[in-house]
Amino acid sequence: MVGCTQTSPTPSATTPTTTPTPTGTKTLVIGDVTNQPAKKITRYQPLADYLAARLSQFGIGMGEVKVAPDVGTMAEFLKSGQVDLYFDSPYPAMIATNKSGAQAILRRWKGGDPTYHTIIFALKDRGIERSEDLQGKMMAFDDVTSTSGFVLPFVYLKETGLKLKEKDSATDEVASDEVGYVFSKDDQNNIQWVISGKVDAAAVDYRSYLEIPEESRNAMVILGETEEVARHVVLVRSGLPPEQVEAIKQIMLDMDKTPEGKAVLEQFEETAKFDTFPTQKDIARMQELYEQVQNR
Repeated sequence: MVGCTQTSPTPSATTPTTTPTPTGTKTLVIGDVTNQPAKKITRYQPLADYLAARLSQFGIGMGEVKVAPDVGTMAEFLKSGQVDLYFDSPYPAMIATNKSGAQAILRRWKGGDPTYHTIIFALKDRGIERSEDLQGKMMAFDDVTSTSGFVLPFVYLKETGLKLKEKDSATDEVASDEVGYVFSKDDQNNIQWVISGKVDAAAVDYRSYLEIPEESRNAMVILGETEEVARHVVLVRSGLPPEQVEAIKQIMLDMDKTPEGKAVLEQFEETAKFDTFPTQKDIARMQELYEQVQNR
């Protein structure tokens, strides 16, 4: 389904006493990157419906959810107009922006959090007390497109002067002047790999770290905490009329002010609200993080 595309109108009946409200024939499409499309569509559809119902002045009469298997595909959807709105953390959002021309318009408080950061940790008995001690060691990141699971800790360590080198396997040799790293593909894998000794250290978002059982967490040492970044960013595709973009922004900014809006936000992965974002400083830092990882 193409974002905001024309479909055949359905004739509506009239009565002598009521003038029917014209039904829009365009579709507003919101997108997400996932390997669990059914689950995501269930969570996203109420928001798509809510927005579409309030954009009839632009000819919109339906909301739809479209999922992609990866960020590259989502960028193609945005560029071609198949997706109108996309929600993600800063790094994949910047990938999509750079590839599609999409624009960041708002911040999403996903799970109730406006911002988040990453914790880099190891077991105390590994003899690693600070980030500089990671030289010659192997650590685990989550996924190459993860903001908290890769970008933030990678840039944090790089900016302290460490040389990071991707390895094919956690058993690969690591030179004494570098920090080896592998991708585990999941926060929970990172934690288990540290506990089992498969890697010397790992990085997870702060919520995942705090959810580690206290007994296990007490055996760990925090080597560093990264900067805070927006939990999620709302992107709008290029080509939408400015007045429609402004209408979408205002609808989303007002959602937490009504019972109906709050109910939809709760279904949308416990989103607390949307607020104004980003500033030029935010955009510049997001672009800097993007470039540091792209040029690794």
